[in-house]
Amino acid sequence: MEVEKARPPQRLAPFSYALEAVVVQDGQDLADGRLVLLHDPAGHDAWKGAFRLVTLVRAELEPEMAADPLLPEVCWSWLTGAFEARGAAYVEPSGTVTLAGSHYFGALANRRTATQIEIRASWTPREGAGGVPDAATHLTAWCELLCQIGGLPPGTPADAAVVSLPQRRGPQSPR
Repeated sequence: MEVEKARPPQRLAPFSYALEAVVVQDGQDLADGRLVLLHDPAGHDAWKGAFRLVTLVRAELEPEMAADPLLPEVCWSWLTGAFEARGAAYVEPSGTVTLAGSHYFGALANRRTATQIEIRASWTPREGAGGVPDAATHLTAWCELLCQIGGLPPGTPADAAVVSLPQRRGPQSPR
């Protein structure tokens, strides 16, 4: 996993920090994502706390995988399951799982059909000692989610019941 600091949003909260990550295996990008930590010392009614984590993760899929009607629920369960497996306490989760397919025509007709899955989510990490959440645990859970959506198997025996997407095959179109 390659992780780097990113420019955080400026208007969502008085304080923010952002990371971007790419899951790479054998030189191939399997998934990518962004994680933003927001902090408002005065608290935020909608967050039910002073901190909020916001993410976008995405990966290419085999087109046949997108036809599975349970795929969105499974992908959402990867997010909540990663929190539970890592002991990352949270409240107020919300988000979407989106499947998008691209069919190419004209000058782009030689590209293969592409299907992408995307999870957009936010949640409030429970604050621990000193009123600060365990950001490292939430980051670890997020990395687990990113690996799973990229098709890598779950990282711990506690995740054994989680279904993994098959790894992508063939050349990938540039992002």
